Amino acid sequence: MAPRWLVVLGFSAIMAACATTEVDPTEGWSAEQLYAAAQDEIKTGRYADAVGYLQKLEARYPFGTLAQQAQIDTAYAHYKDDERALALLAIDRFIRMHPKHPKLDYLYYLRGLVNFNERNSILSFLGDQDLSERDLEAARESFDSFKTLINRYPESKYVSDARLRMQYLVNSMAAGQVTIAKFYFDRGAHVAAANRAQEVVREYQKAPAVEDALAIMVRSYEALGLTELRDGALAVLNLNFPDSDALERTMLRDDRRWWQVWR
Repeated sequence: MAPRWLVVLGFSAIMAACATTEVDPTEGWSAEQLYAAAQDEIKTGRYADAVGYLQKLEARYPFGTLAQQAQIDTAYAHYKDDERALALLAIDRFIRMHPKHPKLDYLYYLRGLVNFNERNSILSFLGDQDLSERDLEAARESFDSFKTLINRYPESKYVSDARLRMQYLVNSMAAGQVTIAKFYFDRGAHVAAANRAQEVVREYQKAPAVEDALAIMVRSYEALGLTELRDGALAVLNLNFPDSDALERTMLRDDRRWWQVWR
């Protein structure tokens, strides 16, 4: 009869083997079955589960007709699951591996969407206190992706929506730059405020935020004692926005006299 300790060890080994051996219910599935299961998960919003099926499809059938579509759908599922970094990695990987694929227009469009909806981008940071250039990065990347789509695939069905989003991004980026300029001005960094506002006027000429940017330039130059630059910015403000109250609503009460006399 075997010693008790040998019996215990043998039983433990059996239990460990059972615990580590998991049966994959998708074993033996065809590419079509895996793809159909992934689509079902996407439709019901279980994006992480969908990615699991798609990755199995790509691993088991790397040269099949559905492998490339699985890569595209993986990027989409990551995007819908708010996995921005994973979505961008999947998109860039696909573009690098398939530079002539007929669906590249969609990949550039999707890349634009991923950054467009980035929660830490310019589209949501306007109320923050600690503003920096990094807050505008996602918006710029989104804009560049949509621009690439339009330039390379002008006949794409995604172009119309991309143009609308680009205009929104321009207005948002301009507003973000103005917010940063105000942040600098409120803290007495008048040179930085004037430079940032000037950048808005130069790069986003048709954006609504230009009006406030000019007002910040006027106030910053006044604070710096640069009367010639102040008067020039004020002249541009009056010319382009004759009924503007941007300067007046952002002025300190003690500042109003010189502006009213000059006007």
